[in-house]
Amino acid sequence: MSKPDLTLYLAAPRGFCAGVDRAIKIVEVAIEKWGAPVYVRHEIVHNKFVVDRLRDKGAVFVETLEECPDDRPVVFSAHGVPKSVPQAATKRQMIYVDATCPLVSKVHIEAKRHFENGLQMVMIGHQGHPETVGTMGQLPDGEVLLVETVSDVKTLTVRDKNRLAFITQTTLSVDDAAEIVSALKARFPGIIGPRKEDICYATTNRQAAVKALAPKVDALLVIGSPNSSNSRRLVEVGSKAGCAYAQLIPRASDIDWRALKGARAIGITAGASAPEILINEVIDAFKSRYNVRQEIVETATENIEFKIPRILRELA
Repeated sequence: MSKPDLTLYLAAPRGFCAGVDRAIKIVEVAIEKWGAPVYVRHEIVHNKFVVDRLRDKGAVFVETLEECPDDRPVVFSAHGVPKSVPQAATKRQMIYVDATCPLVSKVHIEAKRHFENGLQMVMIGHQGHPETVGTMGQLPDGEVLLVETVSDVKTLTVRDKNRLAFITQTTLSVDDAAEIVSALKARFPGIIGPRKEDICYATTNRQAAVKALAPKVDALLVIGSPNSSNSRRLVEVGSKAGCAYAQLIPRASDIDWRALKGARAIGITAGASAPEILINEVIDAFKSRYNVRQEIVETATENIEFKIPRILRELA
């Protein structure tokens, strides 16, 4: 019996970004330099496959610094940490390596600069997300106000409406963030924004690629872990762009084949923390069931690379 025909539209860019590449390499080189175990505060990136592979190599993932012994190195995740965490590590004379994505660090620096200029910060982000916690933790309590929706802007109580600045989580929906920014500017006309948009290039590029392939497909699959903010945003972007069926799948084994019955064109993308091996696994799963024709929908070319910290560079 012959296989049905299917066109797979592969979004480009997709998958790993420079910040994720750097963070994973930091853990790998740290294990090579100091031996196992190397402790990692929070998942280094939000992908179970990546975390499990690093755990097999000797990484121990914990949620607090208190769980780490004084005599073993600790790596801070790509999402960033509150200022109090490296301060506590220094006090304990621990060896630590900060794997915070440089684009998240950029937001930290912005917040500090505005604070030093006497401005109160408004952060657009998701409550409880490690990046939001880390960014808000750069400044004293009360100096960063969190908004998640346009409705939050309407009820926001600020110290001085004429002395405000805003920053954003780097992995938001570009369109949703733009709506919230518009609401902030409408209510607080003097609010100061970032010199360069805080939403990172990888998030922006992956969402643009999804918008470009959405009109071509019957369904969209986003490869990524459920706790990955940027992956979940890709599902939302696909749905808003017209995909009747848009699903987040951690791996090929999570594909709901019954839901895809009758589809003739399927879009595939991956969050910024999903490795290419998982993308290829999904493609192979389709090839086992369909006569697949692949087409790439490319909206940008990425060639950004971030150096790992100096403490690890010689070994690397």
